Amino acid sequence: MNAPVLTSTPRALPAEHRQQLMGLAREVAFPTGTRLFEEGRQADRFWIIRTGTVDLDMRVPGRRAAVIETLGHNELVGWSWLLAPHRWRLGAEAASPVRAWEFDAAAVRALCEADPEFGRVIAQWVGGVVARRLQAARTRLLDLYGPHGSGGLR
Repeated sequence: MNAPVLTSTPRALPAEHRQQLMGLAREVAFPTGTRLFEEGRQADRFWIIRTGTVDLDMRVPGRRAAVIETLGHNELVGWSWLLAPHRWRLGAEAASPVRAWEFDAAAVRALCEADPEFGRVIAQWVGGVVARRLQAARTRLLDLYGPHGSGGLR
């Protein structure tokens, strides 16, 4: 199994920690339109996309869900599994056929506890993803619902 270079962060996981994480991976596939998770439900797994795309979406009262970001090759799908209460903060749907590495969240959290350095690296990796996605969500929601031109960075 070739370990991907993990992106979605300011810096990728070091090879040793990437190898530890990939030791817990299993291959999965999803057809277009498959819901990977729903906002508010238990976050018990996460994925790294090998091929295809996944749309992240957010419920908007009185409207259909807003697509916040589309993820692709080598990107992390899901971060809520790491932070209590382990509930999805967004929803996700396969926008095209997806092949991915799937990880059991409890197993990864157990490895984080058993190996504090691994846990620190994973926390930094996921923290970088959260920060980038928060900015993407803000920008996308302003583009959709704010005054014209308010979504750009200042």
